[in-house]
Amino acid sequence: MEFNLRHIWAEMGGPSRVVALALVIMALMSLGVLFERIVFLMRSTAETRVFARKASALMKTADLVGLTKAAVAHEKSPLAGLLHSGALKYLEYCETEESDNLGPIEAAKREMTRKAEVISAELRRGMSILASVGSLAPFVGLLGTVLGILGAFGKIGSSGSAGLSTVASGIAEALIETAFGLFVAIPSVAFFNYLSGRVDSLERDLTNANGEFLDELERNHQPLVPAKHKSKAA
Repeated sequence: MEFNLRHIWAEMGGPSRVVALALVIMALMSLGVLFERIVFLMRSTAETRVFARKASALMKTADLVGLTKAAVAHEKSPLAGLLHSGALKYLEYCETEESDNLGPIEAAKREMTRKAEVISAELRRGMSILASVGSLAPFVGLLGTVLGILGAFGKIGSSGSAGLSTVASGIAEALIETAFGLFVAIPSVAFFNYLSGRVDSLERDLTNANGEFLDELERNHQPLVPAKHKSKAA
């Protein structure tokens, strides 16, 4: 008797089919997260490169107002979001002349810390799905294996024969479920590690940019607020 995938699917019981469909759904979820994250990271990186050049020129002229405007124009860049939050908070404190003990630089630092956490969560969005699939798929496949073996024993009991023709489909079903679980899990773990490396690199770059921006604020506390902006605040 020939046992191809179509025949094995036809011989599967309801529980085994549910397990196989669950693995298919998990595989599609992993691929969806991978493609969405790759596109997102590519767009973010491209936007960040363009914004970084503009931000560097604006910081040389101490134009924080221009920096915030450039950041709004590049909203897909994590760096733009981070610097926008810090520059805006700094300007707000300088305009309102807050009298508390926090100060504009410390306020900008705290605001950027909060923004960095939001950006980190956005960069890692969906990656928990890859981690879950990578850890759960082998066990789901193992469940399918157990169900396949139970089906094979059930056929032995009902037919009263333990011949190969009786149990072959159940054994094949069990082995395919195991292989399918591993086939789903291994790429998911690889995808998760790849994306984690990309995100870790971006987060390091953001941390460095955060520190450089705050250093500029501390070095040029007063000059960093353009004279034109000061007159408006007054």
